[in-house]
Amino acid sequence: MKKIAILFLLFSVLGFSQSTKKQVSEIKKFQRELNKEYLNKNETPLRGENFTNFKKHPFFPIDLKYRVKAKFTRTEDAIPFEIPTSSGKTKPYVEYGKATFKLEGKELTLTIYQSLDLVSQKVYEDYLFLPFRDETNGKETYGGGKYMDLRIPKSDEIILDFNRSYQPFCAYNAYDYSCPIVPDENHLPIRIEAGVKYEDVYHH
Repeated sequence: MKKIAILFLLFSVLGFSQSTKKQVSEIKKFQRELNKEYLNKNETPLRGENFTNFKKHPFFPIDLKYRVKAKFTRTEDAIPFEIPTSSGKTKPYVEYGKATFKLEGKELTLTIYQSLDLVSQKVYEDYLFLPFRDETNGKETYGGGKYMDLRIPKSDEIILDFNRSYQPFCAYNAYDYSCPIVPDENHLPIRIEAGVKYEDVYHH
């Protein structure tokens, strides 16, 4: 029985290790793709010297504590509404659902939205949008908050990986871009030390 227990424990550890490696690999892929996007003249929000001087984003160290499994509750009969943007205009969204999870000993809830501009495009038909703010904003991260891209889950659970959160384009170029302002309900009362940092590397 002891041998069986040891083998079970060994396989459990190996399985956990493989799962952890995969999660870290996905985050590193996100980082590479984000850097590649900002180095591409046709995709980057950076202009002039900001683009010329850009090498790569500064990221918080990868921390799987900030990859959380949340309970996902779909919003029934949601009414479309307009989210204000940084330019003073608005963009049409609908509340798709709420994600409830525990982090830093607190039970937290974030509202997840769907863009009515994007949903009509096949490539974005299962795309969800999560804007949020936390206690790092205005310090290590952009004062206006951060975004996360999600896909519609097939169950009542959704993974929120804050390691894959990023800053809106208008954090780097407020003139050419109009970014949704984070709704008050998505302000987290904790520090999320994950994802992209905001430093002067963009403004040398």
